[in-house]
Order: sequence, then structure tokens, then C-alpha cells
Amino acid sequence: MVQIALVSCGTEYSGIQKEIEKAALKFGAEIILPEIDLDYINEAYEKFGFSAQSSSLKLMIARAMSIVEGKCKPDAVFIATCFRCAEGALVRNEVRRFIQNNTRIPVVTYSFTERTKADELFIRMEALATTVTRRSILAREKQEGLTLGLDSGSTTTKAVLMENNKVIGTGWTSTKDIVESAQTAAAEAFEGTGYKWDDIEGIGTTGYGRFTMGQEFGAELVQEELSVNAKGAVYLAGRQKGEATVLDIGGMDNKVITVNNGIPDNFTMGGICAGASGRFLDMTSRRLDVDITELGPLAVQGDWRRAMLNSYCIVFGIQDLVTTLAAGGSKADVAAAACHSVSEQVYEQQLQEIDIREPLIQVGGTSLISGLVEAVSETLGGIEVIVPKYSQHIGAVGAALLVSGMGKRQE
Repeated sequence: MVQIALVSCGTEYSGIQKEIEKAALKFGAEIILPEIDLDYINEAYEKFGFSAQSSSLKLMIARAMSIVEGKCKPDAVFIATCFRCAEGALVRNEVRRFIQNNTRIPVVTYSFTERTKADELFIRMEALATTVTRRSILAREKQEGLTLGLDSGSTTTKAVLMENNKVIGTGWTSTKDIVESAQTAAAEAFEGTGYKWDDIEGIGTTGYGRFTMGQEFGAELVQEELSVNAKGAVYLAGRQKGEATVLDIGGMDNKVITVNNGIPDNFTMGGICAGASGRFLDMTSRRLDVDITELGPLAVQGDWRRAMLNSYCIVFGIQDLVTTLAAGGSKADVAAAACHSVSEQVYEQQLQEIDIREPLIQVGGTSLISGLVEAVSETLGGIEVIVPKYSQHIGAVGAALLVSGMGKRQE
């Protein structure tokens, strides 16, 4: 069983300890607490060199130190603090950096609330377990045979057909009924290839509807989107060797993943408000009466500084943009402000909690919005942002790649 060390503050008395354990158990993992004594807490705290007032945070630091010093040898680490605690957020980030800089253990960080439930942690726990148990699969660098990847996202369903390391067909449709949407996307991917379902040698599914699709289509690989998206991103960007960071600003949540030699080793996922997601950009394009595909080029022409945007809330943010238009502001400036707002929020909520390793590979449907890509680069000080071909199909590409070699369906 995969052992995940819990390095946290407040989980015991906030009521979510059992939820964390339940989430881990669902994916064949168990939560362990590094055992340490009082003397070691003081010793570790002095070594760490970060001044924390809370005794619980000092215990958290000591548990992290025990992992780095080899006193506790987990397969993965789950780091969590309460979202209300500013000091906890600082310690969480420092502990994450400390473990990553001194070990090769995969890490996930999380900011919990009193209402956190196990199902909110499923993807994170599954990703940790996957990184440990399926490392050989994640190390795959080349696709072989004829495979189909299906990605059922919150707003769209994607399908990718690959043959001998090449994408030969893609499909894309709105997510409604999970199975029907997958069939529609797959049918589009099959068009013009001469292939049909019976020819497929392997099917991989990912995304929110992965289990339903996996059962319906008898998929050989059913895997969460964090590791799948990361693999698809570095594969398409030609960055399977060395380090990289993958950014996926989705329709419902955002994902930031660091990768080392093709293997993800740190994830952060979430988003406090829809104003930090692709949903806000979709609403902005509708208000501007432009197609979402036109929003990016329009934003590039504008200057976000000329548009009033005082709120990150999706509701009040739209109101601010409407006010700017009413005052004579241009559509281009409003589009630029919307892209910049999303970029800033993603940075403040997630990118600050991870050490960005260049290059940054931006994927997902929002990666096609050029104004957003430009805003992300500007927010991060002008770093290079790579948007690979088929970036909007990244999950389906990753699934088709990873299922390759897992056995032929006809056999």
C-alpha cells in the first residue's frame, strides 16, 4: 500500500483528518504521521530556520525535517494547512520547498476549510498514488500502435486518435451526457482516418467523467487529469527531459504541475472563485458580443490598465467591465483587463505556491486565448510561455500516449 505522509497543521481538530484518510484509502494509499519526540521538534525547528509562533506549525516543520533526514520514509507527502491562517500558508510553502529541494518524493499542497470532504481530495490523492505506482507508465515517451484518448472535462469532451507517435484525429464537443459526448468526440476523431472502434488497440480515459467512460468503453487506462495532462503537455512541447511547469486554466478549476524528466512531482489544483477560471473569459466574450476565439486577439490590441476592474469576483468583475464600457472604454481594453485579471488571480492563488520551472507550458482550451497567454507571461515577469500544438486536447493526448503498450484489445 502506498504510504502518504501527512505534514499538516490543524487537520486533527478541524474535523477533516478522517476525510483525508478516506480519500487516500480510496486509491490504495494510507495516511501516516511521521513519529517524532519533543526534543526532536525543538532541534528540527532550529535547523529549519523559519520563525513560527504556533506550536502546531513547529510540529509540522519537525515532521517535514524527519522526512528529509530519512527518519520517516513515505512514498509521497500531503501538506495541508487551514486557509484562514496566513502563517500556515507561509510555512506550508516553505515546507513544500524544503522537501522538494532535498528529496525526490512527490508532494501535493492543500489549503483546507472546515467543510472539506473526501471527494474534494480524490484527484490529489489519486495523482499522488499514480505517481508512485505507475511511474513506469508515466515514463513512457513514445506512443505506439493505434490508441484513443478520451478526456471528459467540466465543459468540453475531447478525443484524440494516435497512431505510431502521431496524432491522426481529434474531436471536441460540449460536455452534456458523459457517454454520448465521448461518442460524439470520438466519432469526430475517427473521421477521415479509415479506422473504427474495433480497430483500437487501447483506450485511455481521464477528466471528471473518466470512470463512467472507462466502464462504458472498457478502457485499459482510467487515470486522473493531473498526471495525464502533465504527461501530454511535456510530450507535445518536446520537453520530456529536464524540468518544466504545466499550467491549465480550466473552465471550472485550474491546475499547476511541475515535472521532472516527464514525471510530475508537485501539483496544486483549485481556484477560490470562477473569476480565476475560463468561465470568466467566456462570460466576458458574451458581454462583448464576440466569439471566444476572437477574445484573445482582441485583448492583445488593448491595454488592461485603461479598464476599471476592482473586483476579482466573477459577478462584480463583469459589472466593472460593463461600467468601463458605459464610460466609453474600448472592447479591446476590457478584453485585456479580463485576461489580466484571470492571470493575476491564478498567480496569487496558485502559482505563488509552487516554484515555477521554466519553460512554462500552457495548455487547455484557454491556452488558445492569446491575450491570456500574453497576460500570464507578463504577470510572471516576461518568461517564455509555450503553447504546443493540440494544447486544447492535452488530456486526451496524454491518455492516448500512456495507454500505449498496455496490451492490445483484440488479443
